Amino acid sequence: MRLSLSVVFSSLAGYLLGVETVDFKTLTLLAFGGYFMVGASNAFNQIIEKDLDSLMNRTKNRPIPAGRMSVSTAFVIATIFTLLGIIILYTINKQTAMFGAISIFLYTCVYTPLKTKTSLAVFAGAIPGAIPFMLGWVAATNNFGIEPGTLFALQFFWQFPHFWAIGWFLFEDYKKAGFYMLPTGKQDKGTAVQTIMYTIWTLIVSVLPVFKFTGKLQLSVISAGIVFILGLWMLYYAIKLFRVMTVKAARQLMLVSVLYITLVQIVYVIDKFIRISWI
Repeated sequence: MRLSLSVVFSSLAGYLLGVETVDFKTLTLLAFGGYFMVGASNAFNQIIEKDLDSLMNRTKNRPIPAGRMSVSTAFVIATIFTLLGIIILYTINKQTAMFGAISIFLYTCVYTPLKTKTSLAVFAGAIPGAIPFMLGWVAATNNFGIEPGTLFALQFFWQFPHFWAIGWFLFEDYKKAGFYMLPTGKQDKGTAVQTIMYTIWTLIVSVLPVFKFTGKLQLSVISAGIVFILGLWMLYYAIKLFRVMTVKAARQLMLVSVLYITLVQIVYVIDKFIRISWI
């Protein structure tokens, strides 16, 4: 539920950034379409990983491994959610439906199988994970260009420190299922350095709109400053993980990363409507 709502939040933020006049019907369709989209991805994921989920403390109480739901019932739910998500997004426009379908496919057929084979699974998972923010803009404009591309890049680079932090503090649990989540396969300096590097990339991309070469996606100097400070805040915890290399530091980075992406999206949206009110 929390993951689904965060995806919906990202989609709605992207929509508000791209739209000229808010259409609450489209906003509602996007919310439900996005919710079903991520629900379908998660349902298929839990079907595929039902045996592995039973090995990990964080997932052993999910409906299928806990025996509260059969695989056939889960498959019906996943199929219905897929159809509902794509149909609802299609009523907005074809491109939104296409990106929604791509997201489900990549999460289910690429990211999920790769998790037990290579740490590159995180790269594959970062693509569908970054689509929602971009999806909102496409829903608003029926167009893919530099603006949704920038939103995609921001959430794409953010995925790495976020998921590596999770992979770090859940390392032992993931190990039980044979999941490769950390870039070096270990809780070491190499993983911590890469976490810092991707945090820096996230910070850089987040302030690009202030330079006004990202089309209609723009930021005022004040808002860019706020976004930059938020980026430094996350970078501080990424550096802290490098320095102390503890589970506690990884958990702190994960929590800060969630707050970071939420606050950045809020700042982007507020900045847009403030600028509009001044024009």
